[in-house]
Amino acid sequence: MNRSLPVFVLILLATPLLAGDAPKGFQSLFNGKDLDGWKSTVKTKVWGAEKGVIYCEGGGGSYLMTEKQYGDYELRLEYKMPKGGNSGVAIRSPFQGDPAYAGMELQLIDDEGWPDKLQKWQNTGGIYNVVPPKTLKNRPIGEWNQMTVIAKGRQITVINNGETLVDANLDDYVKEHAKRHPGLLRKDGHIGFQSYNKRVEFRNIFLKPL
Repeated sequence: MNRSLPVFVLILLATPLLAGDAPKGFQSLFNGKDLDGWKSTVKTKVWGAEKGVIYCEGGGGSYLMTEKQYGDYELRLEYKMPKGGNSGVAIRSPFQGDPAYAGMELQLIDDEGWPDKLQKWQNTGGIYNVVPPKTLKNRPIGEWNQMTVIAKGRQITVINNGETLVDANLDDYVKEHAKRHPGLLRKDGHIGFQSYNKRVEFRNIFLKPL
């Protein structure tokens, strides 16, 4: 008996969610066609949107931030990393200042292919310079990765491709890190993506307030 799936089912499985196809209880932060609702902290031209993705075309663009601010939420997104790529997801960040310190940056990087030796907190999913990920859970370069971030009060959880990388109570890190990282004390702020060196793409960006 032929157990192969019908062609139309295969097409549906291979087609990324479009803006508006948010899971129940979630809102889409990206309309799939332009950067409405987002603003760049430095060079707007580095950032763009096409075919259902937000992208940074190389470095120099600092961060692309949501115009709105958010406090407690579950954030879901997908990202695609190039070989040697480096990026990040900013959470609870002010628009001014470096989100890695004034807010919090969740690291995204080609862990295996980065040319320089990485500190553990520089690996994907870690809270930059504060909390290292428990393990690495990247898909091969060029494939889409699925990340979930849960920010609820003082608890930050980062899940990458189904694996929990960080489940941290920020109060455990304040004494050692808050002086350099005042963002650990923030209750809300913008969500953003980092432009560092190469093209990185983001899609299916959904948020559910908690």
